[in-house]
Amino acid sequence: MRKKRIMVIGPTGCGKTTLVNALNGYDGPLRKTQNLIYGENTIDVPGSYIENAWMYKHLIAAAQDASHVLLLVDQSKNNDVYSPGFAKAFRCPVIGVITKCDLMEKNEEISIRQLKKLGVAEPYFKINVPEGTGIEALKEYLLKSKGGSK
Repeated sequence: MRKKRIMVIGPTGCGKTTLVNALNGYDGPLRKTQNLIYGENTIDVPGSYIENAWMYKHLIAAAQDASHVLLLVDQSKNNDVYSPGFAKAFRCPVIGVITKCDLMEKNEEISIRQLKKLGVAEPYFKINVPEGTGIEALKEYLLKSKGGSK
């Protein structure tokens, strides 16, 4: 049986790899994600997989190895790249994450509406990885919902 990891999905530039590195405890340099990257605890998905609907089948297949899916929306941009109801495509729990929560605070309600339109249930996690905002709460939630195991 394969190890179940946390799959991180979002548009290009929303902070996926930065979040993945935080979840894996990696503090090295960032590189553009070209393909699916299986980390210690995560699956890092390139933004192109969500920005091209014909790639959805690859996301759904890769999610078979996921314990959870994190769907990210970037509060600083509010690009609406997901199809309505997108979260319903996954069999594992889907968690909504609002990245760059310190930027464009007026866009918070738009980000929440986007997550609701995707079919993601609350709670939503507001994070800013460079500042450390919200990361511990997200980790605790993931650990609790995985049954306390890594």
